[in-house]
Amino acid sequence: MSDSRPVRTRYAPSPTGDPHVGNIRSALFSWAYARSQGGQFILRIEDTDRNRLVETSTDAIMESLRWLGIDWDEGPEVGGPHEPYFQSQRLPLYQRAASQLIEAGRAYRCFCTAERLEQMRAAQAAAKQPPGYDGLCRQLSAEESEARSKAEPFVVRFAMRREGQTVLNDLVRGQVVFENKLQDDFVMLKSDGYPTYHLGVVVDDTEMEITNAIRGDEWISSAPKHIQLYEALGWTPPVWAHLPLILGPDHKKLSKRSGDTALLDYRTNGYLPAAMINFLAFLGWSLDDHTSILSIEELKQHFDLSRVVANPAVFDIDRLNFLNGHYIRAMGDAEWVETIATWCESGLPASVPRPVDRPVIEQAAPLLKERIARLDEIAPMVAFLFGEEAPEYAPEAILERVPEREVAIRVLETAAERLGAVPDAEWDVARIEAVIRGLEEPLGLKLRKFVPALYVAEMGRAQGIPLFDSLVLLGRERSLRRLRTAIRKLG
Repeated sequence: MSDSRPVRTRYAPSPTGDPHVGNIRSALFSWAYARSQGGQFILRIEDTDRNRLVETSTDAIMESLRWLGIDWDEGPEVGGPHEPYFQSQRLPLYQRAASQLIEAGRAYRCFCTAERLEQMRAAQAAAKQPPGYDGLCRQLSAEESEARSKAEPFVVRFAMRREGQTVLNDLVRGQVVFENKLQDDFVMLKSDGYPTYHLGVVVDDTEMEITNAIRGDEWISSAPKHIQLYEALGWTPPVWAHLPLILGPDHKKLSKRSGDTALLDYRTNGYLPAAMINFLAFLGWSLDDHTSILSIEELKQHFDLSRVVANPAVFDIDRLNFLNGHYIRAMGDAEWVETIATWCESGLPASVPRPVDRPVIEQAAPLLKERIARLDEIAPMVAFLFGEEAPEYAPEAILERVPEREVAIRVLETAAERLGAVPDAEWDVARIEAVIRGLEEPLGLKLRKFVPALYVAEMGRAQGIPLFDSLVLLGRERSLRRLRTAIRKLG
């Protein structure tokens, strides 16, 4: 491949479910490399696994990319000179390549039934042999194969070389050597005329002039299949870069429990696209030895495959939360107010009138900004500001914090008495703070021992935005009413 060819990368997901973190990381790296090189990024949908097809997946794939700000130069909804961009609409290309390989003696029709293949696998397992096709139909003459194809269903298998080695030259892994005797004659065209991944990706990457194939580490074992397919077809392969595995914090395979959930679930759970971009970018790559905060524009400018490492990356949710908090605090005041309003509209109980009271949001905004790690925390934290009474809670919520009922009642009664003596004109943070801190002596308790009871009484929860500011936002009458309600609850 000439170095003068413009860089063209692709993201080619299978629409068998919503895209997850590892999948989207591959898309991000492919896109960032194309952008950093002034090249093009192509979206292709590999929808040939008809049994596992999920109707909503293609929309979820595109929505995931749009949410992160990953745009594509060719693909669904954009078009381009290599249309169509759904593999199910490109079947003649794969069938033509299969016919070419059969004629060249590098592929053959396989008529083995499912029952025979199952018996073969069982016999291999019993003999403690590695699983793989035994090559029965590889021995058929061209005449017999052609004749049987008129009456029997068949798949097309690629005839892997039996001797020597296949070498993968990878930008991340370096040189990886595979022994050909360990390779299997894989199915490349199914009986329904659809290609398997191996044939489809080779044909389409060639047809779409892909120069760099950036994909997950799990595809390294498939590399000899693809390399030999390129050789047999006489085509130039792309430059490969296999990205490192992503492990959970326990250094085991990433699971749903440790972060491998659908990308759009992170949007639902209140993460910002800037934080997710920053987080994903550093899963196996770094700009230098000290940078940890990186914008999408900086990624587009500086991404370089030479900085991708082979060692597994660790998915650290605490790191993602830190980054999300960073980008929240970097928001301008107006954007932050709009963000709070949006999350309150969707997150507050239906009993709260819509549109949500904007002055209340504007007053609460500065108090929230330093205390929020995820946007889905906003509505629960400000729900107490909407309504005369606190959000519903059980008396046990107070007693969990101040276990002795008599003491809890005394805390609430003393607070109500002392705060009730504060006139409306003096109802401000400084006066309220002085009153509540002054409760320590009459109660014989440290502030931290009794203040959670006041949080529950006023907010319905034991923690939230600062109590003194919250009472100012609630106003004198609502604050005192909620204390009296809490006293009645404890009875």
